Amino acid sequence: MQWRVTSGFNKVFHPSQLSLTQGSVELQHIFKSSHPIIGVVHLLPLPTSPRWGGSLKAVIARAEQESAALAAGGVDGLIIENFFDAPFTKGSVDPAVVSAMSLVIQRVKNLVPLPIGINVLRNDPCSAMAIATCVEAQFIRVNILTGVMATDQGLIEGQAHQLLRYRRELGSNVKIFADVLVKHARPLGSTHLTTEVRETIERSLADAIIISGWETGSPPSLTDLELATDAAQGIPVFIGSGATWENIPHLMQAANGAIVSSSLKRHGQIDQPIDPIRVSRFVEAMRRSLANQDSAKAKSSVMLSSE
Repeated sequence: MQWRVTSGFNKVFHPSQLSLTQGSVELQHIFKSSHPIIGVVHLLPLPTSPRWGGSLKAVIARAEQESAALAAGGVDGLIIENFFDAPFTKGSVDPAVVSAMSLVIQRVKNLVPLPIGINVLRNDPCSAMAIATCVEAQFIRVNILTGVMATDQGLIEGQAHQLLRYRRELGSNVKIFADVLVKHARPLGSTHLTTEVRETIERSLADAIIISGWETGSPPSLTDLELATDAAQGIPVFIGSGATWENIPHLMQAANGAIVSSSLKRHGQIDQPIDPIRVSRFVEAMRRSLANQDSAKAKSSVMLSSE
């Protein structure tokens, strides 16, 4: 049996070619790094949000400033999200938010030559996919791709079936980075991490997995990262919250990359702008820890070969 995909290309695939373990190659392709650091840009309140300040120019200026600071500090990619629009809707955001995010992200994309991801909070993956496709971003983050989670916005159901069909309809190649047991939420059903990771990949077709702590600024445990990595079977696993220059050497023992925000802000405060000095310090700590890991593996290999 063969499957033919005709969206833009005439390619014939055999089911054995549809491997679930191609993600590690994609990281190098997207980020030019096998262990990327993704810095988060928290947009100021957007139109229709309770704290909207009335000036999209101010939103753009802050986004450009923070993106430039992250790029100068050495991150490998960005995620841009409407973080300060809280309290969030649990469904689709207002069209004004989609329009504003599209404009801001295009400005950032013109300024900073880094891969860009988009997260439309609290959980509007179809809007994120539409924006990402139109501005030619590389990936989206989806907080709840599958299952049902109890959140401060109420019960949120995953929309994997709708999102994957929408991506196909758009003819898009935007990747889907999916949280598993996302922060600020509790599952209604199983909390078996291994099962959740496998189902998010195999049944919801996520391209990468994100593991976070219970809230913003709270890191996942090394045990959870190890379980997720084992279950992912080669699909990239990202640290989704709480990464700092102190704990990144520990956490990166069982992760492919890190999504980081709070520890990069001035004084480590979430409402403050990005501090380029803190960015550089984090990047240096992570790269040093990866170099140490490589050195340790090399020594171990030499010892084994000499026995």
